Amino acid sequence: MTTIQFGKLAGAFTLVMTSIIGCQAANMGTHELQTSTVEIQSGKLTGRKEAGLNVYRGIPYAAPPVGELRWKPPQAPKAWEGVLAANAFGHACMQPDNKVSSIYTNNIDPRSEDCLTLNIWSPENANDAPVLVWIHGGALVKGASKEPMYDGKALAEQGVVVVSINYRLGVFGYLAHPELSEESSKGVSGNYGVMDQIAALDWIQSNISQFGGNPNNVTISGESAGALSVLYLMATEKARGLFHKAIVQSGYMVSAPALKKPVHGQFAAEAVGQFISAKLGAKNIQDLRLIDGATLAEKVSDIGFFPLATIEGDMFEEQIIDTFKAGKQANVPLLVGFNSGEIRSLRVLAPQAPSNAQLYTQEIENRYLDLADDFLSLYPHSDLEESVIAVVRDGLYGWTSELMSIEQTKLGQDAYLYLFDHGYPAANSMGLHAFHASEIPYVFGTAEKTPPLWPVMPNTKEEHALSTAMTQYWASFATAGKPQATGFANWPSYAQDKGYMRFAEKPIASHHLMPGMFELHDEAVKRRQLSGQSPWHWNVGIASPVLQKVEPGDTSASNLTSNPQWISLELFNQSDSE
Repeated sequence: MTTIQFGKLAGAFTLVMTSIIGCQAANMGTHELQTSTVEIQSGKLTGRKEAGLNVYRGIPYAAPPVGELRWKPPQAPKAWEGVLAANAFGHACMQPDNKVSSIYTNNIDPRSEDCLTLNIWSPENANDAPVLVWIHGGALVKGASKEPMYDGKALAEQGVVVVSINYRLGVFGYLAHPELSEESSKGVSGNYGVMDQIAALDWIQSNISQFGGNPNNVTISGESAGALSVLYLMATEKARGLFHKAIVQSGYMVSAPALKKPVHGQFAAEAVGQFISAKLGAKNIQDLRLIDGATLAEKVSDIGFFPLATIEGDMFEEQIIDTFKAGKQANVPLLVGFNSGEIRSLRVLAPQAPSNAQLYTQEIENRYLDLADDFLSLYPHSDLEESVIAVVRDGLYGWTSELMSIEQTKLGQDAYLYLFDHGYPAANSMGLHAFHASEIPYVFGTAEKTPPLWPVMPNTKEEHALSTAMTQYWASFATAGKPQATGFANWPSYAQDKGYMRFAEKPIASHHLMPGMFELHDEAVKRRQLSGQSPWHWNVGIASPVLQKVEPGDTSASNLTSNPQWISLELFNQSDSE
């Protein structure tokens, strides 16, 4: 079997980006603050009354995926007798320890494989209310719905039923392996985390009306890997009809591995599974199932496994970009955007800036060829550090956001694009203006619930006003598909002369976000697809492969079967401490 080189970037990216988010399970019993009893398909449960809301935590939406159910599709939740006190968050899904601390690090213990639970914030007397489902970030490796910054109170106070979910992460959620494919009636493996998310949406369809929610008005939403999850759900037909609107915050439409053969410079997903099994000394999948969950999470993290969805012919038949460009994605309204400082807190994703302008220009000319002039006009050598991180931001998040806006508009749906460009003194002083995920506490109204090392947010009238506006925009979009906020700017749709909203000191409606940015990166991705030789993710700018023109149908440059590369590059050979 080919030796697989797992670059250090996979581990570093997982460590930094995924610590984005990075509990006891629900208990039986009674509590003086419980709500009236709710009866769902699995049994009766109670929650708590909290400031005009009914709040339920740790509700099982699927059976625990443990033992023989490790790496199986989610099963129906087990019914219980008596009354379940849904007063405590469920365990975070199994994930490795945080090896270093960052602004995203938070204590979400305890962790367990028995983690498929969800939480609900519902307005008192809610009836047929819109439903907003939140999918947490963490690079599909870390995170949990119990993160305090995801408290649904402020959104629920706008009349929305908020649901946050856990889903299997890392090797538990995304491992593919030939033996797992043999076990499957469909002959496939991987994508268990996506299956969990679909199971949660199925549960919502069957049960949310008992909490005052409307199963015919469901919005899926997420940030970072949660936004990537929204992309996956929009792309797969398995989730059709389970949601009716989508919110994508800092999503990234990266290439994915195929199940049985290397494509776009990435190893076959089953081959990666075999590699991991061999590294762990497991002779078969049963040996892997016998490894303790916490031990498995740590060892696989050390190996450098980087989870993504697998193109396996069942959940996904093609790359996500192909689904969107063919107009086969979910035909729903969209709210989508990214932050101007995404890479300021994810610096590991970008290479070090060259020592001088001449080296930078030469590298770009060698890699971007006929696109070099366009590239250098957008990312000039006058500020090398800024250009190096800006191109990674745009290659991942900016291009994805505008691509989705274009493609949903083509379907006749409203798409609302945004740029979060808001900073404040504590963040700016750390060089983190509008950093990755910094919009989250504004949307959720949770400035006082951010992680311990997060730049402290000011307690000012202006900050509260911006948060109020964003909460209202998000809630009104979930309600009726149009983001509105009382007393703030009207948000133009993308169809209105490429309209977008810039969130600076206040919301500012504008048009034509970063002219030329989308076109450059879209052409670059197109060339990578046609050549078949490299993935598309954060390997852009001076880390980009040579972007030769390739005509459709020309396979002379294709290299689908030899020398595939893992998702990282030697250029990013950085230690975990960085």
